[in-house]
Amino acid sequence: MVFRRLLGSLGVGGPSVDTVLTPGPALPGSELTGQVHVEGGGADFDIEHISLELVARVEAEHAEGEGEGTVTFARYTVGGGFRLAAGERRSVPFSVTLPWETPVTELYGQPLGIALGVRTELAVAGARDKGDLDPLAVGPLHVQEAVLEAFGRLGFGFRSADLEYGRIGGTGQQLPFHQEIEITPPPGHAHQVSEIEITFLANPGGVEVVLEADRRGGLLSPGHDALARFTVGHHDARDWEAEVDGWIRQLLGRRAAYAPHGGYDHAASHPDPGHLSDHHGHHGHHGHHDDGDHHRSGPGAGAAVAAGAAGLAVGVAGGMVAAEVVDEIGDFFEGDEEEEA
Repeated sequence: MVFRRLLGSLGVGGPSVDTVLTPGPALPGSELTGQVHVEGGGADFDIEHISLELVARVEAEHAEGEGEGTVTFARYTVGGGFRLAAGERRSVPFSVTLPWETPVTELYGQPLGIALGVRTELAVAGARDKGDLDPLAVGPLHVQEAVLEAFGRLGFGFRSADLEYGRIGGTGQQLPFHQEIEITPPPGHAHQVSEIEITFLANPGGVEVVLEADRRGGLLSPGHDALARFTVGHHDARDWEAEVDGWIRQLLGRRAAYAPHGGYDHAASHPDPGHLSDHHGHHGHHGHHDDGDHHRSGPGAGAAVAAGAAGLAVGVAGGMVAAEVVDEIGDFFEGDEEEEA
């Protein structure tokens, strides 16, 4: 992104800013690195601080229906306290730790439709101006990828992913929203469930995996939702396909009632393992770092994902979803620029 002139409170001729993130997806709970480039305007300015905000496009339910909004879910001060001369260029390197619950935006390089961004703010002489908004790419932790791969090998297919405003009761959720990855069942489960939603709530010790099934009704019984929660460690060595298959059987074999989504709080207490920010803008809809041990699937698995053979990832039908979400994410960033302009 080219340098963007800061208007508004600083006026024409004020400093400009450009933030460049280190290429490649970051990981939840890991370091996000890059540099903030600032360029002086027509006069000297005292840069009080340079801040970065992590923002997300989130959906929520409200009394009038459904809507979308922008949520700031983390803020960092990465520099400041210096005088920027007219026309001077200066680069400020930064390294900040992402929240463990930062949503995953891509799988095997394929976008999941999640819009995250890094917004830069300059504070000059008591005034604050927003700089550029850069897309933030986040890949899955090793255990998240292992669970998703297991669902794919069991025949589940990717449908969509979104961010829902609200908290899931009975969990250790920290952010005011959570990610839901919606998957479709294979033929063997299609008579029981229309879809399953997966939510990962990572923390320094591991990951809570919350599964919600939209169960089909029968001749004498209505459809209903079932909810189950499981806890896994970052480096657990398991037969993930067998593990996830057990989760599915447990989920579909029981019924769990919980508060409606409109209350922004999923139902509540479910026993632990093996048992079943502020909101900004418009309405909303409804520690330990996995560094060297992070496993990425090889070209074969990636190709299978792209072709849809792995089931879960963005395949032939999912490819159309991927094309659409790129446009939606682009609209998110363009809309933000227009609002600021």
